[in-house]
Amino acid sequence: MPRSKGRKLRIERVQARFEEWRRGRHGRAAIPDELWSAAIGLACKDGVNRTAAALHLDSGKLKRRMVEAGAMVRKPVAPAFMELMAPGGGKLAEYTIELEGQHGKLRIHCKGATVADLADLGRALWDAAT
Repeated sequence: MPRSKGRKLRIERVQARFEEWRRGRHGRAAIPDELWSAAIGLACKDGVNRTAAALHLDSGKLKRRMVEAGAMVRKPVAPAFMELMAPGGGKLAEYTIELEGQHGKLRIHCKGATVADLADLGRALWDAAT
């Protein structure tokens, strides 16, 4: 079975379960944990926004439920700024920059560049990788 067809069948099954529950509920009853678990499982595979739209759920609440269930880990916050100090002296300064992210490590060795040049380079590389 093609991947998109399997995804569609999964979404349709969970949608049917939600619709059945909505037809049978009384008043403003809370969504049962069993249905939240199905929605979380679907969101892990198909994405939070797509799942929330298909199941008529609040995407913020679905994200919170995923975090509580340990199905979604918050991204670590990257440092906002790192200062590079140039050594004094008449000869050309040499720098080695190491950047590490989700996709690996990058090491750059420069001679004669200014601290501002290296900061701009680092920022541009970091922004391109995220």
